[in-house]
Amino acid sequence: MAQLSSKIKIYLDREVDFTVDVKLQDDGDGAYIEEWNVAEAQPTDEQLNALESQADAVEALNQVYANRKAEYPSVQDLVVALYDTDDKTAIDEKRAEIKLKYPKPGA
Repeated sequence: MAQLSSKIKIYLDREVDFTVDVKLQDDGDGAYIEEWNVAEAQPTDEQLNALESQADAVEALNQVYANRKAEYPSVQDLVVALYDTDDKTAIDEKRAEIKLKYPKPGA
């Protein structure tokens, strides 16, 4: 089940500051909108529920990116590889291996 914050980002079609624009609250029964401080009309539960599958897909893709980022070579390793053909080949192989390990959903 997708997070409420993901559904709100999709509803507004932009990044949201959840400390100012929209404040969420969770008292143990699930998150809800405590404050809505943006110009757009606050969505109904039905509107947000209709965005569930889109939000699930976005969250799954974000998880793939986070997994890949955690295993990709560091920026320092990449800079060294620019000057060393053997290192560049090794990094390209590692990158391909990580992409196979964490494929994009639906790919």
